[in-house]
Amino acid sequence: MLEGIFVDGLIFSIMVLGVLISYRILDFADLTCDGSFATGAALATMAILKGVNLSGALVIATLGGAVAGAVTATIHNRLKVPGLLAGILTMTMLYSVNIRILGGRANIPLLRVTTVYTRFPEIFSFLSNSWALLVGTLLIALVIKVLVDLFFRADLGISIGALGSNEQMIVSMGINPRLLKVIGLALSNGLIALSGGLLAQYQGFADANLGQGMVVQGLAAIMIGEFLFDSNRISLITLRVMLGAIIYKALMFFGRYYGYHINLTPSDLKLLTGILVIVSLIIAQTRSAASSADARKKALRRNKEIRQHQKEANDAKN
Repeated sequence: MLEGIFVDGLIFSIMVLGVLISYRILDFADLTCDGSFATGAALATMAILKGVNLSGALVIATLGGAVAGAVTATIHNRLKVPGLLAGILTMTMLYSVNIRILGGRANIPLLRVTTVYTRFPEIFSFLSNSWALLVGTLLIALVIKVLVDLFFRADLGISIGALGSNEQMIVSMGINPRLLKVIGLALSNGLIALSGGLLAQYQGFADANLGQGMVVQGLAAIMIGEFLFDSNRISLITLRVMLGAIIYKALMFFGRYYGYHINLTPSDLKLLTGILVIVSLIIAQTRSAASSADARKKALRRNKEIRQHQKEANDAKN
C-alpha cells in the first residue's frame, strides 16, 4: 500500500515540477496542463501500441506536451491574449486533439502490452514487484529533478526565472521575453506530458479526461511543499515540491479509503483539494502578515536603539 502511494506521488511530482515552472518560476497562470497531461498519456499509449520502444514513447509524449505549451505561449505573445485565456483555449482544443490521437475513442487500455511498469520487475528482479515499481519510478523522478536543477542553474534557466520576477529587467538586458515564455511553457508542459505518459503506463490505460483538475492538484502540492521548509535554492525548491506531491497523494489516498468514517466519498476529493488550497492560502497570508509585522517591530527596535545611542553620544560630548 505504501509503495503504491509513493509510486503515484513520484509520478505526480513530475507533473507538479511542470506546474512549478509555469506558476512559480515563470509567473504565468497556465491552464494548458489539464490538456497536456492527457496528451502525454495518449501519445505514449498510442506510440507503445504502434510498436515504438518505451523510451521513444516517453520522448514523443514529452515533445507533444512541449508543443502544447509552445502553442499557448504563441497565442499569448502574438495575439496579445492574457495568459489565463491562452491556456484555456489550448486546453479546450487539446481535448479534441487527444480524442484524435486515441483514434476517436475516449479511453484506450494497455492490456497485455509491455510498458515501463512491466519492465521494472524484470530489471529489479531481486526486489518484489511493488518495490521494483517504486525504485524504478524513484530513479526516473530523481533524474528529472537533477536535469531541472541543472537547467535552472544555467544562463537560460536563470533568465527564465528573472523573467518571472521582473520582465522589464529582461527587456533592458536585450533578451526577448517572448522567446523565454515559449521555452518556459514548453518545458513546463513537456514535464507534465511526461508525467501523463508514465501514469498511463502505471494505470494501464489512457483517457481523454485524465488531466481534469490537474492544475488545482498541482498548486495544492506546491503549497504543501512550501510549508515544509523555506529556501531560495532551486535544488531545495524542487525537492520540497516533490515531497509536497507525495504528501498530497497520501492525503488523497487516506481520504479515499478511510474517509467513509466521516461520510467522505470519492466524489468529495475535489472539494477536499479546493479546501486544501484555500486553507494553504490563508496560512500563507497569515505567515506573511506575521513576518511583516515582526520585521516592522525589529526595524522600530533598531531605530529606537540607534536614537538612544546617538542621544548617549551627544550627552557624553556635552
